[in-house]
Amino acid sequence: MKKIGVVGCGTIGKQVCLAIDQGKIAAELVAVADMDAVKARRVVDELTSPCEVLPIPELVRRTDLVVEAASQKVVPTLVEMVLDQGKEALIMSVGGLLPFNWGWDRLAESGARLYIPSGAIAGLDALKAANLSKIYSVTLTTRKPPRGLKGAPYCLEKGIDLDTLDREMVIFEGSAQEATSAFPQNINVAATLSLAGLGPERTRVRIIADPKVSSNIHEIEIAAESGKIVTRTENVPSAVNPKTSYLAVLSAIATIQGIVSPLKVGS
Repeated sequence: MKKIGVVGCGTIGKQVCLAIDQGKIAAELVAVADMDAVKARRVVDELTSPCEVLPIPELVRRTDLVVEAASQKVVPTLVEMVLDQGKEALIMSVGGLLPFNWGWDRLAESGARLYIPSGAIAGLDALKAANLSKIYSVTLTTRKPPRGLKGAPYCLEKGIDLDTLDREMVIFEGSAQEATSAFPQNINVAATLSLAGLGPERTRVRIIADPKVSSNIHEIEIAAESGKIVTRTENVPSAVNPKTSYLAVLSAIATIQGIVSPLKVGS
């Protein structure tokens, strides 16, 4: 049975822990880690089979699969540890992967594996297939309730008052690279999309704050040699954290289920 450690005890991390504890994921939860030790302890106290609260280096050493659900800032150091030890890691804060300069060849040489869930969007399989021919453009338009964007560095820097919005407002247009830096907790789907297609500089992102919507809406338009692909995903925000889509939580759990119990279709 695979040993799992969870880094980050927020919305997604907690639900992953509960899914393992409830037998929805056939694995052993060995440890959790969080910069807020009190938050980590609260999660552990809710489990029927408690695990340890450990520093990240010790958690990585003791586990087979590390689930990152913390923040982009944690990702570089965590991935370095995973590569050094040839472990597996599932990365939720995908934007944290974009600045890496160590090159993907090192990942193959290390024997480590990184998994990236589809998160709150659909159409990644079609994008990866289209990428085998020629892709001309990939555009992501994200529409969220203003409360789901509150606290984003870009909004604070630009002085955007989300509390008084009475109509939709385009608050950002740029590359996926720029978007993930400006909205580190809101737009990891842009990073995921860019890694599956044209890369972070050529993937275009548009973010709209709309007080009239209650869901997080992601529309993707892909123009490729193989044809045109358009998807629209309307996500229910997590009841605990409006910045996180409920589907992103389920995507994490489903991806881990596939890692620990891979389904072989047609075998």
